[in-house]
Amino acid sequence: MTPNRSSHPLLSCADGAAMSSADFILLAGRILLALIYLRSGFPKLFDIAHVAATYPPRGLATWLVWIAVPAEFFGGLFVILGFATRYVAIVMVVFTLVAAVSSHAYWDVAAGAARRAQDTNFFKNISMIGGFLILFVAGPGRFSVDRWLAKL
Repeated sequence: MTPNRSSHPLLSCADGAAMSSADFILLAGRILLALIYLRSGFPKLFDIAHVAATYPPRGLATWLVWIAVPAEFFGGLFVILGFATRYVAIVMVVFTLVAAVSSHAYWDVAAGAARRAQDTNFFKNISMIGGFLILFVAGPGRFSVDRWLAKL
């Protein structure tokens, strides 16, 4: 078995394309995975008091806002840049899991459109955790601050 082959030869036809474009695809994946965190986190940076008021009804301590809001925005930014990627991936797994359970508790919503929306958002977050776990294992790729720093 060659190092670039993922499985049986009949199932490894895409391996060459994946290997030759891995760094670009990792960059694109990091950007796509992190955009939602930048978009959601940026306005929260400027209205932390309002965000904090939403925490107790969701069962979260108010002081957590001082961890969550910077983690959301700067975590997204660092993922895009590929800076401290594996550490940030773990932070984002924890952030996203807490957000899924506290903000999208579909099991607490009556049947109907609201429940379906919360169910969709919950499992969207779970899927994004999968992306962060893959990023943790794969690393940021060549087009990253981590790779640049490794050369110093």
